[in-house]
Amino acid sequence: MNAADDTVWDPTRYLDFGDHRSRPFHDLLARIGATAPRRVVDLGCGPGHLTGLLSARWPDAVVTALDSSAEMVAAARERGIAVEQADVVGWTPAPDTDVVITNAVLQWVPEHPRLLPGWLAALPSGAWFALQVPGNSAAPSHALVRELLAEPRWAGRVRLRGERAVPEPDEYADLLARTGAEVDAWETTYQHRLSGDDPVLAWISSTALRPVRDALDADEYAAFRAELAPRLRTAYPARSDGTTWFAFRRIFAVARV
Repeated sequence: MNAADDTVWDPTRYLDFGDHRSRPFHDLLARIGATAPRRVVDLGCGPGHLTGLLSARWPDAVVTALDSSAEMVAAARERGIAVEQADVVGWTPAPDTDVVITNAVLQWVPEHPRLLPGWLAALPSGAWFALQVPGNSAAPSHALVRELLAEPRWAGRVRLRGERAVPEPDEYADLLARTGAEVDAWETTYQHRLSGDDPVLAWISSTALRPVRDALDADEYAAFRAELAPRLRTAYPARSDGTTWFAFRRIFAVARV
């Protein structure tokens, strides 16, 4: 993540939906065809709960993990992950980097489309670069946050990412293919079956609502959540068994240079 972003991440809350959030990583990893990479980079590793999968997949590789959040780095180190606190904007792949995987990170880095060609150019021939980003900014979970923030009580209080925080799959495909890489790009909408009270609100509290939480004091943030909750319940109604379906679109791209 971008070190210029000085807001605070909560690793524990982020992992509340760990199984659901991990599934795209597995799907992304499955499309990487590297057999004997020298160095594998987990670019924006978060709490490190998935970094071990890279060592399991490629036991002879040097696995390098980095994240800009001090809280996430601390959580990863508690798991025994050797992780560096670093800003992805200033990152450059080492000459022996044969695989880079960045999962649910680049949506927080507005300039990442400009960075991608340089990263691929620095990779050795035959290396793999794989990314996954959320593509659900138009979903009710995010649109309702923007609508509420535009109302008089909250107007001008919080600065969010733009409604279009990431390119579309075809745009990633074109951007990466222009470097000469072989590219595979796609999208998947996952239907997550959630349980508990206000589960969609709980989900976005560790991601989309992070800028809101950091801009408001505790009482204001509680008031904002109280106003948002019934709107989310209407958009994502609970089923008769108490569970809630939460549609989540994600965008993937894999390039072999």
